[in-house]
Amino acid sequence: MKKTTIIGAGGKMGVRISRNLKNEPYDISYVEISEEGRERLRKELGVGATSHTDSVTQADIVILAIPDVAIESVSPGIVKLMKPHSLIITLDPAAPYAGKLYHRPDIAYFVAHPSHPSIFNWEP
Repeated sequence: MKKTTIIGAGGKMGVRISRNLKNEPYDISYVEISEEGRERLRKELGVGATSHTDSVTQADIVILAIPDVAIESVSPGIVKLMKPHSLIITLDPAAPYAGKLYHRPDIAYFVAHPSHPSIFNWEP
């Protein structure tokens, strides 16, 4: 079973991801620093937030569900804790393309772009 950590799990994108992965066959840790986000995780998903240090060091996969403007300041502290040969996923290509995502040669990076509703439902 893959150990997955969601950073920003209680935020707008984080809750969506957390909800989608909650019942999948992964061992998931939910990391959220804001009390509002922690409460959202408790109320909406029935899960609690964990310490990023403990969950990131054990994770096979780390998902950064944080705003792009925070990637430059947050990613070094996360990436430096990751175990070798793990995977980090970020949800928008802008910050990584601009060189704002901390790089380490012994981990893999996957950059996704959010799918907006108009991709699935044509809207004039």
